[in-house]
Amino acid sequence: MSLSRRTAARSVRFLGVTAASAALAFSAAGTALACEIGDFSAAAGCDGAKGVITVTDKDPSGTPAVVTVFLENNGADLRQVGEQTVEGSKKGVTIAFTEDWAPNAVYRIHVKATKNSKVLVDEDIAGNLTTPAEACEADDTSTPSTAPSESEPESGKPSDSASTPADTASPSPSDSADDGAAPSASNAPSPAAQESNLAETGASNTGLIAGIAALLVVIGGGAVFFGMRRRGSNNR
Repeated sequence: MSLSRRTAARSVRFLGVTAASAALAFSAAGTALACEIGDFSAAAGCDGAKGVITVTDKDPSGTPAVVTVFLENNGADLRQVGEQTVEGSKKGVTIAFTEDWAPNAVYRIHVKATKNSKVLVDEDIAGNLTTPAEACEADDTSTPSTAPSESEPESGKPSDSASTPADTASPSPSDSADDGAAPSASNAPSPAAQESNLAETGASNTGLIAGIAALLVVIGGGAVFFGMRRRGSNNR
């Protein structure tokens, strides 16, 4: 009987130690998976020309947490930037707040996480957040042209179109067509042709005119002769 009681007592003690060890292990595991303020971090950056404040949650338990960002002024809240809910992960989940922050500005980030009606975290990220010393700048992707445009004259130099006199303008299609067309033919003879025709006509009709003149002289002489003869006969 004594051995049985002793064995039973040992068994009870062994079970107690095992249960306590298991409880400690579960407690440690639960503590390791619990959400805490150390799982959160914040940073200020730029998205192009816009400023942003990012908060990253690396809580492996994925406990929902409400993150609120405040702009500070001499240790007091100047205004609330925004509020978002995040569920973290072991790799980390990041949320962003659009904020045109000024250089060296200070922001307070408050985190409140509740699970099963139990508040696990209700405090600020330690040290607050101070923005960089330089503000965000827009990316200028345009490349200025170093050579003057063909359509625009260089500074201080007249354009080619302005220096070209109006008299040297290129002829219009109608002008070029008129210049290239042959002159129209005229039925009227030229002065030289008229003189030539008259000269030829005079040369060819000279004999005829001379003959007619001689005939007229003969006829006139005959008429005079017969007239004088008749007058003489009448005087007798």
